[in-house]
Amino acid sequence: MPVRVYKKNLGGRRFSSVDTFEDITKFEPEKSLITKPTRRNGRSHGTITVRHRGGGNRRYYRLVDFKQVNKLDMPAEVLAIEYDPNRGARIALIKYADGVKSYILAPLNIKVGDKVLSSKNKIEAGLGNRMPLEFIPIGFVVHNVELQPGKGGQMVRGAGAGSQLLAVEGDFASLKMPSGEVRHFIKNCRASIGQLSNPDHNLVRWGKAGRMRHLGWRPEVRGKAMNPIDHPHGGGEGHNPIGMRRPETPWGKPALGMKTRKKNKWTNKLIIQRSK
Repeated sequence: MPVRVYKKNLGGRRFSSVDTFEDITKFEPEKSLITKPTRRNGRSHGTITVRHRGGGNRRYYRLVDFKQVNKLDMPAEVLAIEYDPNRGARIALIKYADGVKSYILAPLNIKVGDKVLSSKNKIEAGLGNRMPLEFIPIGFVVHNVELQPGKGGQMVRGAGAGSQLLAVEGDFASLKMPSGEVRHFIKNCRASIGQLSNPDHNLVRWGKAGRMRHLGWRPEVRGKAMNPIDHPHGGGEGHNPIGMRRPETPWGKPALGMKTRKKNKWTNKLIIQRSK
């Protein structure tokens, strides 16, 4: 959706922008489909395991249905497009023919009143419909893709993301991922038709530290400003260079360009072409 740039009349507004939320049709979540999450603030048993997290505005978790297997072959009508504070993409409130309501990831350009359908068989490849990859026409863009049949969508769930179906051969379907990587998926894995909503999410500039604190991000300190015991870049008098041939993480690993994927991971055989 469009991004609005603020008038540059204050320091905090000078480099900030905000989503216009033009596509939102309902601003209060469905009470039966929300839950209060446990806030861990980056800690496990009291020990910080994820740095720079904590605080932020309170939020409810929307119970998004990533499987859509409870009401197979039952049409559902889109009641509203809602904002979800836990993800960049929009979510759609749908109502099945028997009156049950549910949340799903909203594809781009879906509107209130549209019909969506989920099935394990071949159905019409309409926007928002969900079915196995083997029944989706070649060249279509999909999202919310399963890694294992029946486990629910785990891939291509970010705002504006879409994966193109390239081929279906044998037991596998080839998908081009948003990163440019081409990989195999089991053809029985299901996916939803269309690109995900809110493609301009990555264009929002937060502009000031306070907006990041509202999102739950705490300040991040430069390694060069620390003591040698706390960071490899630490120590020295004044503004000295880091004193090494390449930057390192606090744990001594290369910080730039280091590949972290295991070389012997079993899913390597499913990757046809790496992302560039």
